[in-house]
Amino acid sequence: MFEDAESDDVSVGRDAPGAPHRVQLYVDAKSDDVSVGRGILDAPLYNVFIIAPAWLYICFFWRGFGMNDVYCKNWDRVRERFSAWWAHEPIGTPLLRVAAAGKPTTNDVPARDLAFDSLEEQYTDAVKITARYRNYCETHWFLEDAFPAANLNLGPGSMALYLGSEPIFAEDTLWYKECIEDWDTFGGIAYNPDNRWWRLHYDMIKTAKALARDDFLVTIPDIIENLDIVSALRGPQNLCFDLMDRFETVRRAVGAVDDLYFRYYDAIYDIVKEQDGSSAYTAFNIWGNGRTAKVQCDFNALISPEHFRELALPSLRKQCRRLDNSIFHLDGPDAIKHVPALMEIDELNGLQWTCGAGQPDGACERWYPIYDQVREAGKSLWISVADGGPEDWVKGAIRLIKRYGPDCLYILFNDFDGLREAEAAVEAVKAASV
Repeated sequence: MFEDAESDDVSVGRDAPGAPHRVQLYVDAKSDDVSVGRGILDAPLYNVFIIAPAWLYICFFWRGFGMNDVYCKNWDRVRERFSAWWAHEPIGTPLLRVAAAGKPTTNDVPARDLAFDSLEEQYTDAVKITARYRNYCETHWFLEDAFPAANLNLGPGSMALYLGSEPIFAEDTLWYKECIEDWDTFGGIAYNPDNRWWRLHYDMIKTAKALARDDFLVTIPDIIENLDIVSALRGPQNLCFDLMDRFETVRRAVGAVDDLYFRYYDAIYDIVKEQDGSSAYTAFNIWGNGRTAKVQCDFNALISPEHFRELALPSLRKQCRRLDNSIFHLDGPDAIKHVPALMEIDELNGLQWTCGAGQPDGACERWYPIYDQVREAGKSLWISVADGGPEDWVKGAIRLIKRYGPDCLYILFNDFDGLREAEAAVEAVKAASV
């Protein structure tokens, strides 16, 4: 990354495979304009009028045929296996997210050049975020069903920002300030095309997509939906009281969020989708043909199954009907009581289980009753196995395979320290799947 001392432009360049010269591309931080590096002005006219426009078209307008094999060598196979997982079809071995550090490279950018200058920049500087992710790709191997995809999240629930909340930036997450003090004086939940955070987030994703240049995907961010967004705007404690005092007001607010979700989702999807319409969804490491998303209602930990069925279930069902691929993010022991209702959503493809702080990982037998319900409903499972070290991860994965079989199962490991131990883990899981 190179900075022009005379402007706010940021130059991002990488030697094109097989090319003798570096191509520098400039993204103006104050606009959507993209220009070829100034050094090209000294090149022959052929370069200016032929080569430069061609590079601009390739890097910023032409979607090509999808992600290339710079970092993911078996992308066609990964796509086929994800498609089968969504459809609950047999694939012989579980989907496995396996990545390993230690890949030798000379193309990474020194970390000091990509350091964030503030907490806000940590979340909003799309150029640095994307460059840091490219560094990750340069120094890691993607094995089995792992694939490279950059995440640009403004916290878990960025729709709250689009609708009037302000962010509270922290090292490990982003919080949202309550902005509905009184339902009677609040102006209502409505789309604002000029909202500062919506415009910023939209432009961030456009920038990242251009800089990825088909070397890696850019994911749909964690927009979030239904009661979780209303809770962020109103505050969880206030919303609990509202369920007793102003139930219909809450119902209408959830309906308003429902009506806006796809206005934001579709705008972002149109940026990040591949030529065939496929897409990936943020940190949950999922890809699918068409519109793909994780759906959730973390507020469900605070409400009864009856309230969940009245307020959240219709919203989730409506959302899943418009998505081509969906998994529900079930977060923590207090949410388990809602699994029977969730399994009634025919359009929901699977369930992602987050065990909660201080709880054992997804391989623990304590969680089997959840998985049993999911399997009985004919849906797929997403399970993170992260306790202990690599040997423990493999043992946990094998226990899951022995109980549930290898199909309709997606197991995610933490990054391995080296290629050899990652490959050994893959072989052990494959052997257990036979």
